[in-house]
Amino acid sequence: LQLVESGGGLVQPGGSLTLSCAASGFSLDSSVLGWFRQAPGKQREGVICISAGGYLTGYLDSIRGRFTASRDDAKNTVYLQMNTVKPEDQAVYYCAVTRARYRCSSRGSDFEYWGQGTQVTVSS
Repeated sequence: LQLVESGGGLVQPGGSLTLSCAASGFSLDSSVLGWFRQAPGKQREGVICISAGGYLTGYLDSIRGRFTASRDDAKNTVYLQMNTVKPEDQAVYYCAVTRARYRCSSRGSDFEYWGQGTQVTVSS
């Protein structure tokens, strides 16, 4: 069971970036899909989540109207679309999956499977 992230990199302030998280060894269907991030010196925080029923929940006021998440069950992949990126968005981003819940959670301890993390650097 593996989650492989891609799409991180350098983005200018105000730019856009899309992160992908592909699952192998299990289906994302009926799973709760979360995106988390951790900046240097800070605790990991929940960013956004898709419930098993497909409902989207954002956990940070700072990302509302800028970030969204989506899933493609045919590709077994979840995406994080980041728009109007700000310097404070710079962090390592992680996707996470739980098959033990139906509803979203912002707690990392509620998720069993994690991607390896992908660095997002915001700089001009």
